[in-house]
Amino acid sequence: MSFLPVTREEMLALQWDAPDFVYVTGDAYVDHPSFGVAIITRVLENCGYRVAVISQPQKDADYQVFGRPKYGFFVSSGNIDSMVAHYTVAKKRRSTDAYTAGGVMGRRPDRAVIVYSKTIRRLYGDVPIVIGGLEASLRRFAHYDYWDDAVRPSILIDSGADLISYGMGEKQTKIIADRLASGEHISELRDIRGTCYKVPVTQTPYEGAECPSFDNVVNSKTEYARSCRIQHKWQDFVYGKVIKQRHGKMMLVQNPPMEPLNTQELDAVYALPYERTYHPMYESKGGVPGIQEVEFSICHNRGCFGDCNFCSIAFHQGRYITSRSKESVLDEAKKLTALKNFKGYIHDVGGPTANFRKPSCSKQAEHGLCPEKKCLAPTPCKNLEVDHTEYIEILRELQKIPKVKKVFIRSGIRYDYMLCDKNDEFFKQLVANHVSGQIKVAPEHCSAAVLDKMGKPYIDAYIEFEKRFFKYSGQAGKEQYIVPYLMSSHPGCTIKDAVELAAFLKKRGIRPEQVQDFYPTPGTISTCMFYTGIDPLTMKEVYVPTKSHDKAMQRALLQYFLPQNKNLVREALKLAGRTDLIGNTKDCLINSFDERPAKSKTNTRTNTNKKGRASNGKTNGKRKN
Repeated sequence: MSFLPVTREEMLALQWDAPDFVYVTGDAYVDHPSFGVAIITRVLENCGYRVAVISQPQKDADYQVFGRPKYGFFVSSGNIDSMVAHYTVAKKRRSTDAYTAGGVMGRRPDRAVIVYSKTIRRLYGDVPIVIGGLEASLRRFAHYDYWDDAVRPSILIDSGADLISYGMGEKQTKIIADRLASGEHISELRDIRGTCYKVPVTQTPYEGAECPSFDNVVNSKTEYARSCRIQHKWQDFVYGKVIKQRHGKMMLVQNPPMEPLNTQELDAVYALPYERTYHPMYESKGGVPGIQEVEFSICHNRGCFGDCNFCSIAFHQGRYITSRSKESVLDEAKKLTALKNFKGYIHDVGGPTANFRKPSCSKQAEHGLCPEKKCLAPTPCKNLEVDHTEYIEILRELQKIPKVKKVFIRSGIRYDYMLCDKNDEFFKQLVANHVSGQIKVAPEHCSAAVLDKMGKPYIDAYIEFEKRFFKYSGQAGKEQYIVPYLMSSHPGCTIKDAVELAAFLKKRGIRPEQVQDFYPTPGTISTCMFYTGIDPLTMKEVYVPTKSHDKAMQRALLQYFLPQNKNLVREALKLAGRTDLIGNTKDCLINSFDERPAKSKTNTRTNTNKKGRASNGKTNGKRKN
């Protein structure tokens, strides 16, 4: 095994005169299957192609290190959207980049896919350029861009590239490579599933659904919402249609989604010869921080039928679940035990949603997932099929591997799905063996109106989960905690809803250390609501908190207990007509003494719990948030 060449000297040492394909990435080069660049380059290599990697190019010479590739360039911003990598929800520049050596910020440009593609086009003329990864996949149609606060055209138009490979990409990558290698011009590649191309309007295919044009979605928020609805409705590999959207004299055409990899194909992808770490050239810079979360983790599935409105997974990976075989997962675990830094702990056996091993119902392979319906929200579908049996077997077998001390589950658990399992064996095993002191789950809110806009289950499911979690923890003789993810300022969340959530947290003794403001990322249903004020699934108006002060009040309410938030909390409670929550009773969010000016900044006292002990972040000996 070895890394793919990153310098001309490494290429010449392999006795290549030129690579077949060059992959340009906005991340540092990490050859690990949690990184898209690693999977796509290894897939190409496995098909017999010579592949080289250009990581985080800065100047023209960086793009020219290998010369013109024989067949073309693949381009990605890296594992995440470059704008999300660079900016917080408050649009402030982040100080570190986990996907760059040493965590240094500034090694990739804003809108990296566009910058890289335009530079390649300027330097190499008509060379084929295929863009992919999350940034390209989620921006494949005209989309609202939070950082510009405007609608931008498809990234295929903006970048000047030839094709978008959207979704996970392995199958279409092989087809694209084989057809280019066979002598086809890239302009002829118009029939590959999982790709988008552009043609003059006069060459628009007759079939499919057409979205409102770029001009229309720029000038009408209603048209934008209609466009979003069409795009999401037909994103299914079984019944999905060609989707078209006019951009001036050009027509963007999205072919239906590629069929997901089956178990055998997934196993083959994860068996490729990854080095499972970052390139040695980064060692002197402190390595690449992003590897730390995944180095000793295993991804066993793909897709997510949870389909939360604010999440990009369904639009990128799809809602259909595919999973690796038990044997494949165990083989990868054995490889982990041979790594020099392995200490006996497998940090995660998960995926987009850890406890999904099978599709949510058996009809999906033939009929697809129900359009404009959700499997779990607002309540579980009556056809939902719940089975943790194989997942339990995998976890038990992993624990038996020599050198493995403990196996944890740290990626998202859908507790609502888990509660639908009539057998609590998985729940009990999770609590007893696979929680590292605390478990992170995502109720997000408690207001039914807000949860409907999020596409999340109602709060009763979280309450039941919490009850059983602490019960089973007690039975296992463990003191463990729940860390709930909560979101403020999501479309549909009024100040009254935020107060309702704050009161819920107070009642249950939950004190979140961090709160996430809704972040409008490209391609999601929730981002459409944020921009248009319209729910595209119903085409009805929805309230959107957009003013910075309103968002600050909502955020403060979720951390009502912090002294610096008292003024905002007081203002919010008065605005919501909930002054009953200002006072000295156990349900009040702020004490009536807070209505008086503080006598002195040094006149402070330690918060205490009911038994008079100093608060340490634990609540009733159970929760740590």
